[in-house]
Amino acid sequence: MTENRKVFIKSCFYQSWKALAFPFLLFLGLPLLALLLRVNLDGIWQNLQLVQVRQAIQLSMVTSFWSVALTIIFCTPVAYYLSHRHYRFHRLVDTLVDLPIVLPPAVAGVGLLLAFGRRGILGPELDLLGINIPFTQVAVVIAQMFIASPYYIKASALGFMNVDCELRQAAALDGATRWQIFRHIILPISWVSVLSGCLLTWARAMGEFGATLIFAGNFPGRTQTMPLAIYIGFEIDLEIALTLSIILVGFSFLTLIVVKGFLHRRIDFTTNNERSLNGW
Repeated sequence: MTENRKVFIKSCFYQSWKALAFPFLLFLGLPLLALLLRVNLDGIWQNLQLVQVRQAIQLSMVTSFWSVALTIIFCTPVAYYLSHRHYRFHRLVDTLVDLPIVLPPAVAGVGLLLAFGRRGILGPELDLLGINIPFTQVAVVIAQMFIASPYYIKASALGFMNVDCELRQAAALDGATRWQIFRHIILPISWVSVLSGCLLTWARAMGEFGATLIFAGNFPGRTQTMPLAIYIGFEIDLEIALTLSIILVGFSFLTLIVVKGFLHRRIDFTTNNERSLNGW
């Protein structure tokens, strides 16, 4: 077989794969295109003036912010634990963290209600303290955190895992404590992964629907986030649903662009360092 024939066959092979990939890419892009074609820019501006729409946007921004903040505080130790595969119960903890990703959000909402509701496991104790969580903004934050926090944990754990063990050992030999090693070595090296996890968690929290609907309800101005307002708007006013849908699509798109930009910068930086070390 001649060289030209080999090149021709290889080219045909690659072109066939592109053709086979096109139907699914069209399947992904068509709904988004339909949204964009259906939107009226004047209608978007008018809908943004509605109190219900502004309340839904504001509530989504505030609750998703607190979800990310609490995720950073409570889930960073979990991510650090998962970055050490030799730790005991690693596989069990890793599976538990992955569970909210594959669990139907409605099931998660029922579970949260049975755990923190008045008749739930912690209900009597919370009631004695005068704390009522279900159908409040606190419930919105808890539902968002339950569903979205695994994205932060997985991304951060991967970043922590990629830190060179020799750097940790060298710092430990110099007398650094575990907190100093984490603060001055692990965190600065893995900040791209941590930031990516924060952005993905924020985007997922913004779009959370099922668990929030069951655990927090759908009360305008109190627990109605943008996805819940879209649900109601689809039944009452389609233009409101379209406006909020476009906003969520825009947030999701920008989040992915930023995350991928940081990751590509990190990859390019690492590649250039490796080349310089190898004398290229």
